[in-house]
Amino acid sequence: MSRHSLAEVWERFGPRLPEMAFEPGLVAAVDQHAAAVRDTLGGPDAYRVTLADYALGFLDALGAAGWREHAGYDFATLRLTSVSWLIREHRLPLGPAPTGPAGGQAGQGGPSPLGPTPAF
Repeated sequence: MSRHSLAEVWERFGPRLPEMAFEPGLVAAVDQHAAAVRDTLGGPDAYRVTLADYALGFLDALGAAGWREHAGYDFATLRLTSVSWLIREHRLPLGPAPTGPAGGQAGQGGPSPLGPTPAF
């Protein structure tokens, strides 16, 4: 399976977020999945570095299992929609995470090597 960036997750699953305005059950499910991701990654301060890796691993596992995206909401779709929700809520950049001194670290000031932030 090809490698995915947060931009690709956002493009594929971000468009599902407006459905939450009409589906209270979807809000609850996405909230539960977002809480599980938050617990796994250690909270919002780590998202700039860890959320992309989490999404990559999750998508790779889905690809290995033969999962295909569809119109409904199964566990995988809810989890990836929650990743998109976290991207939006925390205004995360969609580019690669910083990797060291040459790329800088999040919060150090100066121009961001992280790429664009999704338009909200």
